[in-house]
Amino acid sequence: MDRMLPNIAVAVQIDWPEECADVGDERWLEAAVRHGLAGSLPADTYGQISLLLTDDETVRQLNREYRGVDRTTDVLSFSFEHWGHWEGDDDGPRSGDDAPPSWPLPEDEPPPLGEIIVSVPQAGRQAESQGVPLARELALLIVHGALHLLGHDHYEDAERSEMQDMERAALARVFGEAEDQVGEAK
Repeated sequence: MDRMLPNIAVAVQIDWPEECADVGDERWLEAAVRHGLAGSLPADTYGQISLLLTDDETVRQLNREYRGVDRTTDVLSFSFEHWGHWEGDDDGPRSGDDAPPSWPLPEDEPPPLGEIIVSVPQAGRQAESQGVPLARELALLIVHGALHLLGHDHYEDAERSEMQDMERAALARVFGEAEDQVGEAK
């Protein structure tokens, strides 16, 4: 697990430490990110990702500003290579280009792959309604977000099925289970 995608730096920030107290240390959160990426990236990929576990209001604000949807959601992904879906009434924050802008970085800085932002309260509600531990729901959302960073989506049946297969495989690796033991993914 520690050797998977060794050139990917994962920065974890938890804004809801009391809600996340029972999910363990940050290493497994990093592992969930790496497992989510591993099925789609070469092992020698160089880059960085940030993961933020936060509250409903922060996620709602970001969802409104960057997707045109004025409600909270469980996970948002902001890829540095792939635009997400804008659902608002106006044109949104994009300039009309097909890809997000590139950012100048120092030569020794790993290129950013993107950011994953999870609403911990929403994850908790979903975990409770499904009867699963919070850690399991967080892992699913993190893997789901990581796949979005790489351009995977679920708007068409075929891509939804493919993304769910990748989620199940990643969750099996996160929790050390056989893939057929992992429940239905997002």
